[in-house]
Amino acid sequence: MTHIRIRQGIKLVCLALMLATSAVIAIELSDRLLNYVAEKYGEDAKNRLTQWQKLQAIAQNAPVDRQLRLVNSFFNELNFVNDIEHWHTEDYWATPVEFLATNGGDCEDFSIAKYLTLRAMGVPDEQLRITYVKALQLNQAHMVLAWYPTPTADPLILDNLINEIRPASERNDLEPVYSFNGKGLWLQQLNNSSKRIGDADTLSRWTDLNERMIDTLR
Repeated sequence: MTHIRIRQGIKLVCLALMLATSAVIAIELSDRLLNYVAEKYGEDAKNRLTQWQKLQAIAQNAPVDRQLRLVNSFFNELNFVNDIEHWHTEDYWATPVEFLATNGGDCEDFSIAKYLTLRAMGVPDEQLRITYVKALQLNQAHMVLAWYPTPTADPLILDNLINEIRPASERNDLEPVYSFNGKGLWLQQLNNSSKRIGDADTLSRWTDLNERMIDTLR
């Protein structure tokens, strides 16, 4: 099934999620969006979006560790589908609405959706990094979300490969390469530290994702 048309359709509706250096306000899905998704993808798709909105409202004031568990579990219920099969392109970074509406995506989509949802819940950007890794057992590139309680802490890893959230030091199956968030881009170094090498807007697909999200506000 082709999901390409949702890219255009979602631009017609309002989703109050600001990205990059802007403050994330809230997840607010318009009736127009929900009706569009229900018409194109069915009531189950609409329900996934409304549950996402409720999740943000329910967990808004919860402790961060509970927010992490709730968000990780919520998105890990979705199906893993590679971009060629799902979007008919080699590498497409979906918005959370696209991801939820079509009930599928790849590791980038899981990580980005978790990142944006936690930002909407008020988790500071400096505590979150979307991280490219090499999944050693699979021998392929992979993406996860890392949460740093402090800048030099051993981060917790939110991953669609496993449901359990573990410290990075316990994920010997993952080899970090680089990471980014709305404020910067970091390269992993041999001593397990990271070096800032620029801004995230140097990543073309991140920039494209931001532009598509901003389009929903127009």
